[in-house]
Amino acid sequence: MSHLSQFRSEKDAYFGNDPASPLTDGQRERFNGLSYFDEAPELALRLTPSLVEDSMEIEIPLSTGGVTLTHHWATVNVEINGKQETLTVFREDENGPLFLPFRDGTAGGETYAVGRYLEVHLLDDGDLWLDFNYAYNPFCAYNDNWACPIPPPENRIAAPIRAGERSYQDPEH
Repeated sequence: MSHLSQFRSEKDAYFGNDPASPLTDGQRERFNGLSYFDEAPELALRLTPSLVEDSMEIEIPLSTGGVTLTHHWATVNVEINGKQETLTVFREDENGPLFLPFRDGTAGGETYAVGRYLEVHLLDDGDLWLDFNYAYNPFCAYNDNWACPIPPPENRIAAPIRAGERSYQDPEH
């Protein structure tokens, strides 16, 4: 079993069985697994970041209203379907995880309308590892009890990224 297959299997087990999952009790009873795009090896990328100097704290709107605070950490240039795109990587604080909220051409159809998230990994040599096969829906995609950061305008691209999680379909709806 590949690392990605194992990751997806463990995530499905968490969503379906753990009371801390983003699903309600009723949703967990009906849960048959998340829907994913097929693995796209070409969307696992090693990129060199352009660090943002003296990044000011910024506000990102939440799905429920209000805002969350974060910092621009870096930008990365990535080729999606033959087109160069620049995306911003965020970090809440100096030592926090790197985070890439994005909205692409699949949003509202194949994927959650608001957008998806990707955890970004800093490599020992300073490059970044972005694997869109691990792109995931924010918890607010599953029910309205969650507040989720909305991907900012600089991370909204027209190109479709057909990797990672697809839209969640509750069998009840």
